[in-house]
Amino acid sequence: MKINDVIKAKPSHQVVTIGPDATVRELIALLAEHNVGALVVSDDGERVTGIVSERDVVRRLHADADVLETPVSQIMTADVRTCAGDDGLTDLMQTMTEHRIRHVPVVADGKLTGIISIGDVVKNRIGELEFERDQLDSYVHQT
Repeated sequence: MKINDVIKAKPSHQVVTIGPDATVRELIALLAEHNVGALVVSDDGERVTGIVSERDVVRRLHADADVLETPVSQIMTADVRTCAGDDGLTDLMQTMTEHRIRHVPVVADGKLTGIISIGDVVKNRIGELEFERDQLDSYVHQT
């Protein structure tokens, strides 16, 4: 299975981005508004500059209570792991596990085309397993 197959199955294909100069307070508002766990940091909505997650906010807040007025660029991950739409899902699962990441931007020709989360991967895998179970059950109960 390819990344694009999982992206197509998502209810929304919108990728919410935030500029690097936005504050952490603005970041938190967008995370809550869109009910997501991470945002791609981008100057133009197409080029990936970084990624910032709820986890980044919490870890920084623990160390610095004044982080809410800090620019997102100060807490984001700049070395972003990305994938392409035609990459295999198994490879992505391995990358997510090895690097302990939960959100991976999908890019094509250097432009942001989507984002895939560990939740998207798990939902897809459960669907595959249910399909296989149903097929096996149907085979076993044939008359």
